[in-house]
Amino acid sequence: MKLSTLTLAATLIAAGAAQANPVAPADVKFTDGAVAESLTGAAGDPAQGAEIMKSKKLGNCVACHEASALSDAPFPGDVGPMLDGVGSRYDEAQLRGILTNAKMTFEGTVMPAYYKVDGFNRPGDGYTGKAATGPLDPLLSAAQIEDVIAFLMTLKDE
Repeated sequence: MKLSTLTLAATLIAAGAAQANPVAPADVKFTDGAVAESLTGAAGDPAQGAEIMKSKKLGNCVACHEASALSDAPFPGDVGPMLDGVGSRYDEAQLRGILTNAKMTFEGTVMPAYYKVDGFNRPGDGYTGKAATGPLDPLLSAAQIEDVIAFLMTLKDE
């Protein structure tokens, strides 16, 4: 009984640690543009993912993409591809890679790298003199990336 209790406790602690310590942006491992491992070690929340996609303060995915499931989002864009059926076209690892840094999959894309913090050109000083000089935060957190992936995986062809 003690061994199984200890095993359970160790498993719960490890699971909690995985959720408490997301993969840092610099530590994300890409394989052919895909990111196989969850950034948080936990499943995302599809409902929260839909809200992130519609929020101008967060992902604002609807500025470029349209999805029938987000028909309540005002002014969907048409710069990026339609997202209906995206959960059938790509698996979670591929979607995680695209959201983390789309340029690893689609060279030359205008899609932002939502979980990247370095390697940016910072021309702002030439215009305003107020460009950020320190480390940048990712556009979305690891948990928010996983939420968006969970939502996108619900968009399957019928």
